[in-house]
Amino acid sequence: MSPVERLGVRARLREDLAAAKLRDPAARSAWEIAVLYSGLHAIWSYRLAHTLWTRGWRFPARALSQLTRWLTGVEIHPGAVIGRRFFIDHGMGVVIGETAEVGDDVMLYHGVTLGGRTREAGKRHPTLGDGVAVGAGAKILGPVVIGAGSAVGANAVVTKDAPEDSILVGVPAKARRRTDRDDPRALLTTPEYFI
Repeated sequence: MSPVERLGVRARLREDLAAAKLRDPAARSAWEIAVLYSGLHAIWSYRLAHTLWTRGWRFPARALSQLTRWLTGVEIHPGAVIGRRFFIDHGMGVVIGETAEVGDDVMLYHGVTLGGRTREAGKRHPTLGDGVAVGAGAKILGPVVIGAGSAVGANAVVTKDAPEDSILVGVPAKARRRTDRDDPRALLTTPEYFI
C-alpha cells in the first residue's frame, strides 16, 4: 500500500470522478457522478472528516461522519486510512471501521463491512491492499490483511489473512489463488459465487 500522495483538491476530485466512471458502466458523465453518486459523496465527506481527525478535531470529525452516514447510508470512521481512486458502488450499508486501512484503486459494493471482532484498543479492523474488489454484502472482520489484487465474493465472511491475487468466497471465506481464467467482475456479480 503506497502512502497517500498529496494532491490538490481539484486534482483529487477529478481523479475520484474518473475512478467512478472507469468502474461503473452505468455512469454517463462526470456531472451525473458528482451530483448523484452517494458513495462518492461519502468518500468526499470522509476526506474532510479525516483531515479534521488528523488535526485533533475529533468531535467535529465524528459529527461530520455521522451526518454523512445519515445522508448517504455509508459510514466511514474518520480515523480510517483510505488510498486514492477508492470507489463505493451504490454505497448503502457500507461500514468502514476506525483502524481500517484501504489501499489505492479499491472498490466496494453495497453492504460491505470492514469491521472489528474485539473491543480491545489497537488495530482491530482490516487492511485491504491495492486493487482489491469486495462484492456486495461481504464482511471482512478483524485485523486481517487482504493482499493486493484480491477479490472477495458477494456475502463472503473473511476472518483470516489472504495473500495477493486471492479469491475469497464462502462462510467462512476460503482463499484460493486467482487464475488467468478468473474474471474479477464475474466473481463479484455472478450468482454461482454468491452464498
